[in-house]
Formats: sequence, structure tokens, C-alpha cells
Amino acid sequence: MGQQEKVATSLAGKVSEDISASLTGVDAELARRYPGDPGTRQPVHTVYVPGDVFAPDTIRSWGDQALEALDRHAPDAGALAHVLGISEDLAAPVYDRVRAKLEREPVEDLRIDFEDGYGPRPDAEEDEAAARAARLVSEAYANGTAAPYMGIRMKCMEAPVRDRGIRTTDVFLSGLMQAGGLPEGMVLTLPKVTYPEQVTAFVQLLEAFEKSHGLDAGRIGFEIQIETSQSILAADGTAAVARMIDAAQGRATGLHYGTFDYSACIGVSAAYQASDHPAADHAKAVMQVAAAGTGVRVSDGSTNVLPVGPTAQVHEAWKLHYGLTRRALARAYYQGWDMHPGHLPTRYAAVYAFYREGLDAAAARLAAYVAKAGGDVMDEPATAKALSGFLLRGLDCGALGEEEVGLLTGLSRADLDSFSSPRRAALTVTAP
Repeated sequence: MGQQEKVATSLAGKVSEDISASLTGVDAELARRYPGDPGTRQPVHTVYVPGDVFAPDTIRSWGDQALEALDRHAPDAGALAHVLGISEDLAAPVYDRVRAKLEREPVEDLRIDFEDGYGPRPDAEEDEAAARAARLVSEAYANGTAAPYMGIRMKCMEAPVRDRGIRTTDVFLSGLMQAGGLPEGMVLTLPKVTYPEQVTAFVQLLEAFEKSHGLDAGRIGFEIQIETSQSILAADGTAAVARMIDAAQGRATGLHYGTFDYSACIGVSAAYQASDHPAADHAKAVMQVAAAGTGVRVSDGSTNVLPVGPTAQVHEAWKLHYGLTRRALARAYYQGWDMHPGHLPTRYAAVYAFYREGLDAAAARLAAYVAKAGGDVMDEPATAKALSGFLLRGLDCGALGEEEVGLLTGLSRADLDSFSSPRRAALTVTAP
């Protein structure tokens, strides 16, 4: 033991007390605006199905069509790995897990569309379709065939379609309530948001619905779809998307990038409208910064190049989709939109390859951090949070197994939750 140091201070305790008192408002504002990750599972994609197409067997049908595409165009691990450039050591684990996923849970998040994918219809027809959607969603959750997340995208809050969007939302939610209540995985997506006041108006709608059914205030959350340039940069030069999150009053769960509407809004030619266009990168970067720490998650958009036709054409579409998905994952956009069953094989192949490629390094770094063993990288608590978050996302989607992660890290799922997010850890503790 060395010589014990003499501790000297110069400030009275009241100085600290006064400083803390002066920051009370800031402390409360930080807690309100930036609560951190919600601690829940984020789906790797959202599947988009028009309201008149959605059927009781839609999810199973998408999985079967995806498996059929694999059988026809990449019948084994080597074939798929050759098309996508997956390394030889990952070919079999990725392929086997993709097939198992398509058999077990082909869709993680499904949005029944009453906006662009549905279009203008007579009111009676859309009423009927919205009521039918509510019934089918309720039945799916009741009989165990639902995706983890399901819901609708209604028409937007712009004047020409506002009343129709409000009515469809009411019909769908009312149908769910009559069928037994709102499922935990229910999701609403508000499209084409340009002004924060449109978000405020949607909050007003949800508040009125909750009051009419005696639901807890704030029970119904929603995603905001970013499809206009004004939602990124407002007329006064501010980032409107940040104000939209605030206008949602804690109800916003996600920001979803609309590839084609946004591209068209700023004049990008149709041939160049894609999620890797520089304009798309800029918009998503602003969304990402605005959402950071708020608990609101960011989702990439979609590609409109469908994997259909002869094998050579399917392979080209698969390469494109795989590359865009891997690119998004590297940029921390962990969710995207899929428009066709043929996109499912490459969505899961990209996601699984991403997490399996990073498994050993992430597990080793986290284990070293826990053991204070050092190594060639000096990690901090923020990095441990990122490493555990990486492993948890891999576990949630099926890319990784709890046993293999436990063997590599020496940590349980609850341990990972505690590193990743206080809110996630609390959910783990209170889970039945």
C-alpha cells in the first residue's frame, strides 16, 4: 500500500447544490426527450401488402413463395453463396437458417396498406377492407399465425384524403377492440408527413380513440413515414423530423424512409431512385441523428426491382437487394421494407451473414470488456452497449443462437440486456 493521499476541497457543498438546482429543468428534459432504446425487438423488415390483397394465408404464402424461389434459383447453400458472394464458411449456416426462418417465421412485420398500394376507392369498399383487415389481424394473433408485428398504413393527413385516413384508422382500431382488444404487436404507419402539426393531429385522433374505449393514455403508438423533403428541412431551416418526434408526445416508435416518394419529391429521375442515392443517404442521416437517444427507430426504404423471371434475372435482383441490405446494416439501419416474397431470401441472407460474420469479434470484445482483459482494442461502456446490442439483434432475428453466444461471451441473455439498455433490462426482469 502506498502513502494515503490527503484530500483537499475548496468549494462549499452549497455550490454543488446550486448547480444541481439550476439544471433540474435540463435533467427532466433529457429524461423526457432522450429515454434511450425502448428495449424491445426491432423487426428486420416491414412487408407491404395492399389492403385488398391481404388474406388469412398471406404470411404463409409469402414464406412458401420464398422457399419456392430458393428451390428454383438457389437450391443449395453453395448456389446461394455463389450468387451473393457469401464466404464458404458461412454458406451452410446462413442458408440453413434462412430456410428455417422462412418455414418458421417468414415475416417479422406486416403492414396492410390503404395508401399508395391501395389507392382511392369508394368509401364503402375501403370501410369493408379496413374492417376485414381488423378481423383477420385479430384472428391471426388468436390462432398463432400472426407476424410479431402487424398493422396498417392509412392515408395521410393532407386535406384531400384526411377524412378517409381518419375513418380507416377508426374502422381498423374499432374492429380490433370489438374482436377482443389491441394486440401487443399492433403497429400504425402515418405516411407523407410534411409538418409536425400533422403528427399533432394524429396524436389528437389517437387520444380521442383511447378515451372513447377507456384505454390507457399513450397506449397507441405509430411510425412516421418520411417521404417529403420538407420533413427533413423545414422552410425555416430547422430539421422538421426532430420536431415531428417531439410532436408525437412519446408515441412515435419509428421513422420510415420512403425511397420513391422522397426521391421524386426532390426531382431524382426514376432510373436513379434508390436507397443508396446520395439524397437518400442525406435524408436517412438526418433521420438517424434526430432519432438518436429518443427511443424512435429508423427504417430504410425498399427496392422496386423484383426478383422475378428467369434465373439470371432473379440473381441480378437478389444481388442488388442483398447489397442494399448489407449497406444499410453497416450504416445502422437495421430495418427495411420488402415488396415481394422473392425479397425474403436475400433479406434474411444479408441479415444473417452480417451478424454471423461479426459474431466472433463482437463476442470476444465483449467478453474481454467484462473480464477487463484488455486486448488490442480498449473499449468503453458505450462500446459494450453497442456490442451487446449487436448480439441481441442477431438473437432476435434468428441469425444467432443463445447457446453459441453464451459459450463465446460467458453471458446470459439477461446479461446482454443489462449492457444494452436499462429499459431492456427492466423488461427482462419483469417478463413472466
